[in-house]
Amino acid sequence: MDVEIHAVDTGKQDSEGHNLAVRGAKLELALRRCDGLPFGDHKDHHFIEVQANRKSPPSGGRLMGHASTSSVSFAHHLETLEDPRLDRCKRHKLGDILFLAVCAMLGGANDFVAAEKFGHAKQTWLKKFLELPNGIPSHDTIGRVFCLLDSEQFIHCFVHWVQTLHEVTEGQLIALDGKTVRASLDRAKGTNPLHVVSAWASAQRVVLGEVLVDEKSNEITAIPKLLGMLELHGAIVTIDARGCQKEIAAKVRERGADDVLTVKGNQEHLEEDIIAHFAALDEGAKRNRRRSRTTLESRGHGRVETRWYDAVPVPTTLRNRDEWKDLRSICRVTRVWTERGDEKSEVRYFISSVAADAKVLAKAILGHWGIENGLHWVLDMYFAEDKSRARTEHAAANLAVLRRWIVTLLRQDKTLKDGIEKKRLQAGWNEAILERILGLS
Repeated sequence: MDVEIHAVDTGKQDSEGHNLAVRGAKLELALRRCDGLPFGDHKDHHFIEVQANRKSPPSGGRLMGHASTSSVSFAHHLETLEDPRLDRCKRHKLGDILFLAVCAMLGGANDFVAAEKFGHAKQTWLKKFLELPNGIPSHDTIGRVFCLLDSEQFIHCFVHWVQTLHEVTEGQLIALDGKTVRASLDRAKGTNPLHVVSAWASAQRVVLGEVLVDEKSNEITAIPKLLGMLELHGAIVTIDARGCQKEIAAKVRERGADDVLTVKGNQEHLEEDIIAHFAALDEGAKRNRRRSRTTLESRGHGRVETRWYDAVPVPTTLRNRDEWKDLRSICRVTRVWTERGDEKSEVRYFISSVAADAKVLAKAILGHWGIENGLHWVLDMYFAEDKSRARTEHAAANLAVLRRWIVTLLRQDKTLKDGIEKKRLQAGWNEAILERILGLS
């Protein structure tokens, strides 16, 4: 659907003689088209009228191309953010600052100084969409805004945006895992580094949501909060050993999903009983006709790895089994790999509400590691998250949210056949590519 935009002439002009209503209308269109949500009503529509027309614009109107269907307007979901600044201290609009921050990070900027430099380099282009009444905001101004913005509100904006663009399907794999922003540790103030738990759609390789771990808490309390934010019906949720808790398993089932939980020694008797049961099966002391097995082999980067998956229904010898909500199977994974001529091995155990199907469990267990390679590694390598020294108030948390937002935006773009790093480079070099990723062209 083509879109026309009309600005009601208020007669006001900026220092360069540009009509402020027209520029404001351009910004509204830019923000609402940053990736294809319906325009709808807006609290600032007193000078903007957006109309849909399938043919041609009227005289003086502007006909825009199709909005991107690969992602959804971030600005539409940022409207609920409260501007934390005092009115008398505002020289730059909140929307201008956030739009600049998004564009800068898409174009390769990893900190506030780089965002300011990006703004000066792209000021002419930015003025197509922003008023910038006092020019490009300084890095101190950008930093202060990110310090003051409510990080919980920012996260909810992100989650709502993702939910409009991504629908959970039956059997979809969702991995939950935490990551620490190491350089955010502030020894002088005695504060711990920021820790973020993210939900990752393994097949689509996008972030579905995230929560911040409270400084005086841990992942065990954060994970139920994240589960409560997500639409999970029909999905399979994988969580590492820290999340192997009876309450978390019950919460996953409450949300309509199945779970696959890594087992270690943090639950009394659980790992011990599983090891004993598989040992009895191996020795022939016990038999199980419903035993399911599969083998996977992978080669790459000078490494050969073989994984044996062995799954059985929950045995009666498993103590406290009734305390685990809808527990149906246990699984053993044996890994053997050769690296630089040395053979190594590892055995890991899992419990699940999924039936004892080795192939299904193998896919879920293997898919869990996608969050490490597809998100955590990307954040450190290309966004320098582990080196980010933003620590004041909400700055570290809001930057963490923005990074994951940008990763998801870039993953949703299908016009470039490159990885995250190369996409960011091209977005920084080529304004047409940046506009396309944002859905502005």
